[in-house]
Amino acid sequence: MSSVDVVDETFLVVPPATVAAEFADPAGWRGYWPDLLLTVVTDRGAQGFRWTVHGALVGSMEVWLEAVLDGTLMHYYLRADPPGAHGRPKPLPPRRALAEAARRQRAAKTLALRLKDRLEQGREPGEPPRPAGAPHAGR
Repeated sequence: MSSVDVVDETFLVVPPATVAAEFADPAGWRGYWPDLLLTVVTDRGAQGFRWTVHGALVGSMEVWLEAVLDGTLMHYYLRADPPGAHGRPKPLPPRRALAEAARRQRAAKTLALRLKDRLEQGREPGEPPRPAGAPHAGR
């Protein structure tokens, strides 16, 4: 078991391909995870990505995008430990592990909610998509 084990799910009222495009460009990863260096292990297109993680943590991370109703259920997983000798994972003591996991959970939800706000542009579930540039009535 990893010191940092984060699982998050957020529903976005946009197609999976729209969400996947946010993670397709490696240049954007630094903005989402500034202290992590990622290497793609699996590019599943509209179904998401899996990465190996290095930097502040060593392990794996995944964004799995599941088409649900008129949107996407974005599943996020991070399983990692801080680097120890020779870059190998070194588990944290229990209290520090809980604190780091909580910090990463908050960061994951913040990222998901920012994507949700930006990509949905006020669209409610079940509401038809608006043409690009069309104003919305708000929530």
